[in-house]
Amino acid sequence: LSLLILGLWLVLAPAPTLGQILIGVSLALVLPWLTRGFWPDRPRLADPIAALLLTLRVLADIVVANLEVARRVLGPVGQLRPAFLEVPLDIRDPFVASLLGSIVSLTPGTVSIDIEDGVLLVHALHVTDADAAIAEIKTRYETPLRKAFAC
Repeated sequence: LSLLILGLWLVLAPAPTLGQILIGVSLALVLPWLTRGFWPDRPRLADPIAALLLTLRVLADIVVANLEVARRVLGPVGQLRPAFLEVPLDIRDPFVASLLGSIVSLTPGTVSIDIEDGVLLVHALHVTDADAAIAEIKTRYETPLRKAFAC
């Protein structure tokens, strides 16, 4: 978490000066310590490489999905096929399931709506094959999350 905070701080900083680095390091050390009470049963990262690869995949998917959504929205609206998807989850940890919901919501064109009884409810802007869309969420995001957190 500290590395993530520091990395985000440096990416968002206007210039990586010594002052910005010191502020980032301070926040990276203090914020996790201040918020530890909110995370009593947080899962431990079991495979940092899998987490890094998932992060890179999500970032790439955000870029690609933005372009795809722009193309669809600027095209004929009548060709959009919005749908609700019920994604059955193999993840049982509530934190990791919430993380999956957040990842789905970060990807333009999809919004996670609810997680209940082991099912993630997702609204997608354009779906031609619901089963394929569900399988894609499970293989692209859920499987790497399960590997990263060993759950």
